Amino acid sequence: MSSPSLSDPEFSRLCRLINDSLHPFTESENISLSKEEEKNLLLILSQVSNEIHRLIHTTNTASPLNPYLENHQFLSKAISHLITILTLESRFIQHLAGNVLVTLSEFIALSGKSWDFLIRSLCICFEFSISNISSCSFEPSIGGVEGSDSDLLCLVGLLKPKLKNASLFTVAGIIRILRNILKILKEECDDELVQVFLNLIRFGILNVPWDSMDEIFGGNGGEEDELRIVFLGNFIQFLCSLVEQFSFVEGLDDSLDKHVILLKIINLMPKLLYWCLGKKGECVNTCISRYFRHKLLVLMIRLSFQIPLDCMVLVSWFQLLHEYFQELLCQPLTEVEYQYDCLEDSPFMLSITDGEVHSMHSCHLQRQAIFLFLRCCFSLINPRKDTGMHCPSAILKSGLSFDRIPDMSCYGRKKGLLELYTWLSEHLPVDMLVDRETYMEKCISFSFSFLKLYMHEDDVLFKLLLQLLSVQACEEQQFPEERWESQDMREDVLFHVSNIFNPIHLFHLFLAELHYDHQVLLDYLISKDTGISCAEYLLRCLRMVCDSWQIFTKFSVYGEVKNQSYCKRRKVSSESSKSQIEPSSGPAKFVPLYLEKKFKSDLEYRTGEQAYQQAKDCLLSLKNSMENLHLKNLFPYNPEVLLKRLTRFQELCFKQ
Repeated sequence: MSSPSLSDPEFSRLCRLINDSLHPFTESENISLSKEEEKNLLLILSQVSNEIHRLIHTTNTASPLNPYLENHQFLSKAISHLITILTLESRFIQHLAGNVLVTLSEFIALSGKSWDFLIRSLCICFEFSISNISSCSFEPSIGGVEGSDSDLLCLVGLLKPKLKNASLFTVAGIIRILRNILKILKEECDDELVQVFLNLIRFGILNVPWDSMDEIFGGNGGEEDELRIVFLGNFIQFLCSLVEQFSFVEGLDDSLDKHVILLKIINLMPKLLYWCLGKKGECVNTCISRYFRHKLLVLMIRLSFQIPLDCMVLVSWFQLLHEYFQELLCQPLTEVEYQYDCLEDSPFMLSITDGEVHSMHSCHLQRQAIFLFLRCCFSLINPRKDTGMHCPSAILKSGLSFDRIPDMSCYGRKKGLLELYTWLSEHLPVDMLVDRETYMEKCISFSFSFLKLYMHEDDVLFKLLLQLLSVQACEEQQFPEERWESQDMREDVLFHVSNIFNPIHLFHLFLAELHYDHQVLLDYLISKDTGISCAEYLLRCLRMVCDSWQIFTKFSVYGEVKNQSYCKRRKVSSESSKSQIEPSSGPAKFVPLYLEKKFKSDLEYRTGEQAYQQAKDCLLSLKNSMENLHLKNLFPYNPEVLLKRLTRFQELCFKQ
């Protein structure tokens, strides 16, 4: 039975409830409430929120559009009252008023009318609030909503006197409202509404003169510091959600609008890093600094996946990484022991010291920083075909200066390789390498330590592994000799990078870290978070393995025998495991050949043949499990392409 449709009197009563109830509190330009009045206001806001929720759950979304929603006067007054409430100092009142606006947006989204007017109105409120707290005054942009310019001007007339008392706290509240609306849209999966949101939000972000905001956001300490941190935290969260949303909208028109807003956010990155972390990353508050570092790295990583980054942007990001995250890039690749029976930061982690907890957070930031650094390196070394190696003026507002470089493509490749080579040399100094055997042992040891750093974050793990497959393309590229100081230097760089990040060696080490447990691989493949990226990684690796069969079959692994194996999702009995190792909650340790004598009593020596056999058994067991699930229509997607690649692998195994 369908729910009843929304009647005109119901919506009219909702408008009167908002306007009549809140008018006594907002009629004055300078609002000052007593404790009793604050309690009454909280009660009224709760009643309004409950009424909107009731209408949402009793409205038939298939009913004809309500004509009252076409009258923006009702909506303008409601928005004006609620935004005025946001200027109050009480966090409880601001939080509840924000929730009412978010709930109202959900109601309007269901009705299908005035959605664009609501979002544009919130952007105008954001611009007005920023303008009132900035010494650089500017007028909000009016437009973007067809046939509603007069209604928007009317709203501006209502808001202008009310927002004179706006503070950073008010701006943070509006940003939080926009972010919560975006979260609801993501859950509802309504691409049309999301596209309207993304198209209109650009007016607010593009119109603000961010270059003049250092006086507001560039401080560090003082009475306004808490408000500044609250705003920046909400703003960066919103930008992260906004950039991510482009990935979820199907059929998004790849027009100038998307690129304009993304390029604007890219231009803002130097400012955001300075505002959040100080001139040289010296934020006073350590906890806030870790949080800001995390969110800023997330934002930069997401931007790198959303739009092809220009050569000069990538070069400028190297400078930003060295300025704000250098200690993370240089930090040794050490592993923190995890407790798998309780959550991170849980009070039950009694055996973890404060220093170790800090180390856990540090490892997470280290993973993010190194991943972004490598992504920048390989984006320069192997630029995407749709990436022009030119420098449009729209993206050179970071304040970073560069010399005029005639051949940007060659410069970018050289810059990427040298940055990568320098970073690798800091962790694995070339001058310490004596002979090839010792060199290869050290390379494999570093590769394994590097891989283990990412094993506890599945989503980042496969993004990283896919990124490192670019090393093969790097080996195949031709680099003009005249761009290098010497032929030997060029060959040293390529040789060092290709040996440390050899894709087939990393694939072997990846399987070894899983103790060749095909059940874990199967879990990766059927997971909604890692399924696509894991399948792509296996497809590409299996093709490389089949094309370089001898390298795959001759690779040797040395492992420390544990009573338990590393299994992140599923505990597998020893009977079901080809490697005959008990299940565990902790990772298995592997060490290279040159440590064999030191730990000889604890080591199981695996020759190339033994390592190959275990990898073969793992992959063929995976093939059998996938085929069984696919025959029963239990596999979440069509795995036939991957099964064909595994069949090709099986044929080579039989020949071997």
